[in-house]
Amino acid sequence: MMLQPSTKITNLIKEQYEIIDKANSRVVEIWNEEIVFTFAWWISFLLVTVPWIIWFFYRKKESTNRLLIGGIWTMFIATWLNYLGVTLGLWRYNVKTIPVIPDFIAWDFSLMPVTIMFIIQIKPNMKPIIKAILFAAVTSFAAEPFFKWLGFFEYPAWHFWASFPFYIVIYLIASALVNGKNFYPIKSTGL
Repeated sequence: MMLQPSTKITNLIKEQYEIIDKANSRVVEIWNEEIVFTFAWWISFLLVTVPWIIWFFYRKKESTNRLLIGGIWTMFIATWLNYLGVTLGLWRYNVKTIPVIPDFIAWDFSLMPVTIMFIIQIKPNMKPIIKAILFAAVTSFAAEPFFKWLGFFEYPAWHFWASFPFYIVIYLIASALVNGKNFYPIKSTGL
């Protein structure tokens, strides 16, 4: 029974991490020399910060915690899916807001969760599936093509249509989490 990976496996993995370290170092150099403070970088920076500032002032304050549950879910799943897409070579991002974190921070940590939180709180009695389809349609067929046209990312092996069902599911799960009926106060256990 093997409790540790073999030396061969350990060395092969170490080799790959060294390649990744070199690639990341090169990305930092490119960011410093070519990206930071460019027009595209400023747009990306604003896309990361402005939605949260707007949300902070215009959210339904009594629903903040519930909305954040949906927002955090959205961040988690969007980041995970984006990581997979980039790793599998389905798409690439050409603008990095910060060189040492994922390229897609503007989308996954700001635009998508904040947009979903706003949509959830607007017309709360509207059927979530209708909101999900509208969100997915606007995001897939307007926002993605627009940012692709601006050069923020490219699709070597993906198409806008393929994003559409993912956006529906992401929205529906976030909405279900926010609107769940099982929120009870945490009671003291004497610890």
